[in-house]
Amino acid sequence: MTTWVLLRGLMRESRHWGEFTRQFGNAMDGQQVVALDFPGNGSLHAQASPASVAEMVQSCRAQLEQMGYRPPYRVLALSLGAMVAVTWSAMHPEEIERMVLINTSLAPFNPFYQRMRPRNYAALSFFLIDGSVARRERTILRITSARQRTPLQRAALLEQWVIYARECPVSRANILRQLRAAITCRAAPTAPAVPVLLLAAQQDRLVNVKCSLALAQRWNCDIRLHPTAGHDIPLDDGEWVTHQVKQWVSARDAGSRN
Repeated sequence: MTTWVLLRGLMRESRHWGEFTRQFGNAMDGQQVVALDFPGNGSLHAQASPASVAEMVQSCRAQLEQMGYRPPYRVLALSLGAMVAVTWSAMHPEEIERMVLINTSLAPFNPFYQRMRPRNYAALSFFLIDGSVARRERTILRITSARQRTPLQRAALLEQWVIYARECPVSRANILRQLRAAITCRAAPTAPAVPVLLLAAQQDRLVNVKCSLALAQRWNCDIRLHPTAGHDIPLDDGEWVTHQVKQWVSARDAGSRN
C-alpha cells in the first residue's frame, strides 16, 4: 500500500497540519498518510533538534521503520520539510517514489534574501529573546498565512496553536539548530531522480515565490501557483493542495500505464 509522508517546517509539528491530514487522506483513495515530527518539535520536543537536514532524514527513516511503514514513500513537504525531502531523495533515491514540495528554497539555487525575506529577520530574532508564546504564534500566523479570517476564526486558531506550543514547547536551542540546518542545507547539483511537483504561493511573505520558479526551471518539473495563499498553503487552502496533488498523481499514473 502506498504511504504518503507529511513533513512540516521550522518550529512546527504534525498537529499544525490541522484538518488537512484527514482531508488529504480521504482524497487519496485509501492510501496511508502519516505526519511526522522532527526531533525538537511536537511529540519529540524533548529531544535535541538535528544540526543538519541529513540527520533529519535519518530521524524520519527511523520513525517510519519503527511504525511499520515500508518504502518507497510519496512525500508531501512544506518549507524546511521540503529540504528534508530533497535531501532524502538524494541520499536514498530508492525510498522515494514522488515528491510534492510546497514553498521551499534551496542553496545554491536560491539567494539567501529570497530564501527568507529580509523583513522577517527581526521577527525570527525576536523569537529567541521574547518568551511570550502567544506573541510568537501571532507573528507566525501573520508571516505564514494570507487567508482572510474573522476575528473569531483567528482567535480560535491562535488558541489552538498556543495550546500546542505549551504542551510541546520548542526550546530556543532547538530553534537555532533548525535554523542552522536550513541555512547550511545545500542541494545536489542535479535534479532529483524522482517526479517532483512544486506548489508555491504568490502571496508568500516568508519565502519569495521566485525560489520555486527557479527550481521548476532548473529541474524541468511541474509547478502550480496559488494566487492568494501565503507560505502555509495547506492552512490557507488545503482543498487546492489536495486537488493539485490528486490531479498530478492521476496524470503521472496514466502516463506510466501508456
